[in-house]
Amino acid sequence: MSLSLSAAGAAVRVAGSISPRWGAAVALPMFGHVARPRPVGVAELPTMWSASRSTVRIPGLARAGADVVVYDWGHGDEVVVLVHGWNGRASQFAVLVRELVAEGYRVVAFDAPAHGDSGGRSTYLIDWTDVLAEVQCRHGRLRAVVGHSFGGLAGLVAGAGGLAAERVVTIAAPADADLLLAQFQGMLRYGDSTAAALRTRFAERYFPGESDPFARLSPVARPLPSGVSLLAVHDEADRVVPFGELARVAGANPGARLVTTRGYGHNRVLEADVVLDAVLEFVGESVAPASAVSTALSESAA
Repeated sequence: MSLSLSAAGAAVRVAGSISPRWGAAVALPMFGHVARPRPVGVAELPTMWSASRSTVRIPGLARAGADVVVYDWGHGDEVVVLVHGWNGRASQFAVLVRELVAEGYRVVAFDAPAHGDSGGRSTYLIDWTDVLAEVQCRHGRLRAVVGHSFGGLAGLVAGAGGLAAERVVTIAAPADADLLLAQFQGMLRYGDSTAAALRTRFAERYFPGESDPFARLSPVARPLPSGVSLLAVHDEADRVVPFGELARVAGANPGARLVTTRGYGHNRVLEADVVLDAVLEFVGESVAPASAVSTALSESAA
């Protein structure tokens, strides 16, 4: 554990020992804080340089407005939106961008607030779904939304909330927002009473008047509508989002197509040939699958 993380955990635990609500008050700003943006990889630079850039404005964490950088490649009416995860950025999809553009799709991606080239230091899940709604306003019905990790969770939440997309692809996605709170508690090692108070404080701060926003943010409680097809991908060696989340996503969406890989972990799975092939096939199908198809593919990393 880093010194900064250790100090943060100690601060929350000390405050929580006095009062769980005090502990939650100290923890809440940390929960939405994002580390400094990861750099664009050298191999990703040509793809990012070739993008058309624009911005969309969303309310943002403070509800004072936030500008989000959006990237656009290719042409045509069939739009595929790529959604990165927490501490990620759009450039992580560079290989998939090139593959989709080669197949004739228009591809859109963005850097969420506090990520990549977008400003800010804090964010939360609704920022992702707000950006997707703005992209929807620009392009109309979407061919597919492909989300990695936290971005996969956002795609599921947005799809359940009415985003007009024919298909959703999740790669290494958590099944609901509760996992994020549990992982945050595990990192900072504060007690259950502080955890319960943080959950309450989060709901009161960002969803005033809503009795249980976590139910709305749970793809387990609110699966995709029947007309939206789902491809869910996860690597058995994922050390960030447990592999068991795949079964939870699938359990809530019985018609999902499942792909498992072995040896790629949480991030390299985005460039695995087996995953790229599965995504291209799924996005390119002229008719959405009508019944459940479960495919287990194992491929070791080179």
